[in-house]
Amino acid sequence: MTDSQIDDVPTGFDALGLTTQLITSLIERGYTRPTPIQAEAIPPIIQGHDLIGLAATGTGKTAAFALPILHRLADAGPNRPQPSVLILVPTRELAIQVAKAVSGYGKPIGVRVVPVYGGSSFEDQARAIRRGGDVVVATPGRALDHLKRGTLPLTGISALVLDEADEMLDMGFAEDLEAILSATPATRQTMLFCATMPPRIAAIAEKYLKNPVRVSVAKPKVAPGEAPKVRQTLFLVPGTHKLNALARVLAFEAPTSAIVFCRTRQEVDGVTEALAGKGHLPQALHGGLSQDQRDRVMRNFREGATTILVATDVAARGLDIGHLSHVINFGVPLTAETYVHRIGRVGRAGRDGVALTLAEPREQMAMRNIERVAGCRPASGRVPTNADLGARRLERLKDGVVGLMGSEDLDPYRETAVALLATGGDPATLIAAAFALAARTGQPSDDGPDVPVVAPPRSGPPLKAGRQNDSRARRSRPGTERVFINAGRATGFDRRDVIKLLEREVGLGSNDIGNVEIYDRHTLVDVSEMAAEEVIDRLSGARVRGRRILARRDRAAAGYA
Repeated sequence: MTDSQIDDVPTGFDALGLTTQLITSLIERGYTRPTPIQAEAIPPIIQGHDLIGLAATGTGKTAAFALPILHRLADAGPNRPQPSVLILVPTRELAIQVAKAVSGYGKPIGVRVVPVYGGSSFEDQARAIRRGGDVVVATPGRALDHLKRGTLPLTGISALVLDEADEMLDMGFAEDLEAILSATPATRQTMLFCATMPPRIAAIAEKYLKNPVRVSVAKPKVAPGEAPKVRQTLFLVPGTHKLNALARVLAFEAPTSAIVFCRTRQEVDGVTEALAGKGHLPQALHGGLSQDQRDRVMRNFREGATTILVATDVAARGLDIGHLSHVINFGVPLTAETYVHRIGRVGRAGRDGVALTLAEPREQMAMRNIERVAGCRPASGRVPTNADLGARRLERLKDGVVGLMGSEDLDPYRETAVALLATGGDPATLIAAAFALAARTGQPSDDGPDVPVVAPPRSGPPLKAGRQNDSRARRSRPGTERVFINAGRATGFDRRDVIKLLEREVGLGSNDIGNVEIYDRHTLVDVSEMAAEEVIDRLSGARVRGRRILARRDRAAAGYA
């Protein structure tokens, strides 16, 4: 496309100072108008300013930092250092997505992009970097591994992007980010993009960004008639009946595409296995799978070969499934932000969506806190009984029969139908028998007693963080669980470290943290039962004062109430 042809195409990008080659690339991709975040962020980045961009997912922020960075790479010429740009993202899925976008935008100027993430061959990534990559898109953990082994040179980095920085901190990458940032040249240009600006993000910006330009763009208003329509329902069920309740809810709802969110990979595997045993066909998605396995699972889910995905939040971050009909929380999320993020995946562009939560009685107070913070109130639901499921199957059979009556595909069955009528049986009885047979065939199993109805429990006062080693508070309170952490006073570990660690790695608030007891070589902390598994899973492998820690249930806790 010539310069004169570009001038003939109406576009808002030419006013932002981008090169002709990049504008050509955008026009060929069908982009003619920048989004608000692109219009505000691109000019200052081109001018070399550091930048803080507050923008939600779906506002076009990838192009907001990719396009001006590519513009500056083109200006630097072919002798630019390699790599020249490092983009850090929270998950491998997002790394692949961003790398693909940057590579597409930069194709006209010959930019080479190397994605770097866990679950893929370390050696292959190292070779790709050595062969020459202008832009490296990486997850913090794998980037730090390459940095330590000398396979990711950062001395030539002229631009660094922290994409979804708040998510990276929520996932426990704070120390990794600090190590990477410290290894890059002080002269680099730094861009930080996130949806929210918690104090931890503000502290990083204060430390590592130089007089940043601040850009804040609200999520675009939805046109009338396109507002999300999400039916939210809360089911209170005993813990021992949650799996049965989940299977029944799925059988009753018959989702076209659903994600069941669990807190840990162990819970994901258990739920997946239990649902498969009841006739459903779910697939698991969590950080313990290889990249090939995860790619295969997501391909099946996107193409509709799998209708039920059981996943952790970490594995599902960055996924955008347009046809998703249901989101199901297998337990109350730890934070209101997590709940809002999950239910925001359904009901897009005016489509109906369903968000269901299975909560144990002891989780009701946590759910009320979420309702208050998120400004929502799910309807109270009753787990379908055997009678409910039978009635729903018959209803679907009836609707299916009526829908097929005008089809030309019935001819192969007419002879059988005539033969049945020739038996002399009552037509209504024959149809009823056919329905009864069809209702027993090919359906998920819901054998067993109905799920007991649970009355909402009376809620007690929230946990309060107790004094360390207070002998009057040595017994765990009902509804809490004691967690052992292999760090104590000998390593400089103190109560502030405990609180910060649980806030940073798990997202717990003060109401979820109880007694804290710190000894020379270990620490004991009481957390709410609903958060214990998540605490253990996320703390194991985290770093405190440069030391990797291990967390587990306290083996001596059996002696406490």
